[in-house]
Amino acid sequence: MNVLIIGGTGVISTGIVKHLLVRGANVTVYNRNQSPRRFEGDVRQIVGDRRDAEAFERQMSGARYDVVIDMIAFQPEAVESAVRAFGGKCVQYIFCSTVCTYGVKVPGTVLVDETFALEPISGYGRNKVECEKRVLDAHALGAFAGTIIRPSSTYGPGGTLIDNLESNPVAWDRIEKGLPILCAGDGLALHLMTHRDDVGKMFAYAALNPKTYGQAYNAARDRHWTWREQLTETAFVLGRRAKVIFMPAEWICASGGGRFGLLKEIMQYHVAFSSEKAKRDVPEFRCEIDYRAGATDTLDELRRGGKWRACENDTVYQSLIDKALSIGVDAVEL
Repeated sequence: MNVLIIGGTGVISTGIVKHLLVRGANVTVYNRNQSPRRFEGDVRQIVGDRRDAEAFERQMSGARYDVVIDMIAFQPEAVESAVRAFGGKCVQYIFCSTVCTYGVKVPGTVLVDETFALEPISGYGRNKVECEKRVLDAHALGAFAGTIIRPSSTYGPGGTLIDNLESNPVAWDRIEKGLPILCAGDGLALHLMTHRDDVGKMFAYAALNPKTYGQAYNAARDRHWTWREQLTETAFVLGRRAKVIFMPAEWICASGGGRFGLLKEIMQYHVAFSSEKAKRDVPEFRCEIDYRAGATDTLDELRRGGKWRACENDTVYQSLIDKALSIGVDAVEL
């Protein structure tokens, strides 16, 4: 099986490459060669920038792959370029989308499955919906078999470990130093975290699986937990107890000067998804990485790579803590 990954060095891509190599696939990655590889094995590299559509399509003009996995298409124009580049030249095109395509409504069953309406509230989600439409249109026209995979919050070495407020938080440094942190609402909104290697299985084993042709899938672990649980588990990894100040999301966003966009757009809401369809059609997709082990590896690499976010000079975050304490809100130890 010859596979091209457009991207190939990101967090999820690392997990995909790992499992493709286990399958014995011949893997080629296409990217700007500006990020280090985080996998071992014989992987071919093509250097280029897919944002330059003309140059990208010219580079791919003679290419023939069984599967193309597109990890870095964020605008519909990028998918249109991929259709021109690979239409009639590959068996399957797997598009990395996002659960942000669903928006923030909660179904009566609580868990969002693939039948739920796509009503995104962010520009990122809306663009991904348009990308998905282009993939399915190309599938219907016979350009290739299109498959859509929607990951949720993904973590692992090479990436960050989000909290309730932001993608690379100072919260972990504050917990380690015994300082209070913020969490929106009562901390009981549902969420889930999936390790990159588990998400990577879904992409790698969906490859050339006819059941996935023309289909869309959520790719997330089964364990849904509250933000209280996530903060408690991460604090355990750091050898501490989390001291948490619970404040309304609206207050945090308004007081943060536009900083906490992740909280405003999605993390203040329930984000709970069903991946039963993915497990049905791709039986190899099972999430097995223990959160404590995965979080330990992720945080350790942040330190080694100099990307650990220290809290000492974060005056914005500290000012919110001080404001909350000044109006009589106490920190709760989890």
